[in-house]
Amino acid sequence: MHSPLFFLISFLIADRREGLGVCGWILISLSFLLALITFPISIWACIKVIREYERAVVFRLGRILSKKAKGPGLILILPCTDTFIKVDLRTVTCNIPPQEVLTKDAVTTQVDGVVYYRIHSAVSAVANVTDVHSATFLLAQTTLRNVLGTQSLAQLLAGREEIAHSIQAILDSATEQWGIKVARVEIKDVRIPVAMQRAMAAKAEAAREARAKIVAAEGEMNASKALKQASMVLAESPAGLQLRYLQTLTTLAAENNSTIVFPLPINMLESFGQKNRGG
Repeated sequence: MHSPLFFLISFLIADRREGLGVCGWILISLSFLLALITFPISIWACIKVIREYERAVVFRLGRILSKKAKGPGLILILPCTDTFIKVDLRTVTCNIPPQEVLTKDAVTTQVDGVVYYRIHSAVSAVANVTDVHSATFLLAQTTLRNVLGTQSLAQLLAGREEIAHSIQAILDSATEQWGIKVARVEIKDVRIPVAMQRAMAAKAEAAREARAKIVAAEGEMNASKALKQASMVLAESPAGLQLRYLQTLTTLAAENNSTIVFPLPINMLESFGQKNRGG
């Protein structure tokens, strides 16, 4: 069990490393003695519990103690000379409200998103920026507008994943000095004017109709080529033409309809055609 003198010497050694000087040494000593005189009442004010997901940045006479965060577990805070700030290290969800964005091709859109980030350096988050969460939120809004302003509407609609990665890289680089690590950026929704939606729908419908006509024309062309080849085969074999004729009669007879078919010999049709040509 360490004596109070041991704790006092430890504090003084730490204070010497911090460069507090003689006045700081005197104030720390008086603060430590005050804690000893008021013991055990002072223990409730001096002992603080830091949770697993938290870190404490301790200020002693205005200086960050040991230049690093404390915790998790129990930490000792001296009365009158020490203050501390708790920093939550859990991932924070930052919802970006809809932003009016003018794209590269002069289309006005409303885009919203979400940013997931966490604090990896509690000292930087406390010492380098006044309000780290507010600063990150405002920077995310500005970065979203700036990045989307360099993209066309087609790129924005088709390349959300690439744009989100670009925004994440910019935010991560800009917030590094604040002790922030940006884990993920997502673009949730892209809203375009109703008139633009109608124009895009009409354009898409016209493109579909054009493709349908092209497919129908290609089908007609292929069918005509197949019919031409079939007629050439049938012309070379009169018996094949008669078999095709009988097959057609069989197909018509199998259907439930009121069609009456009178089969005529092929030769009769040929002689009838020759008489017409002779007349």
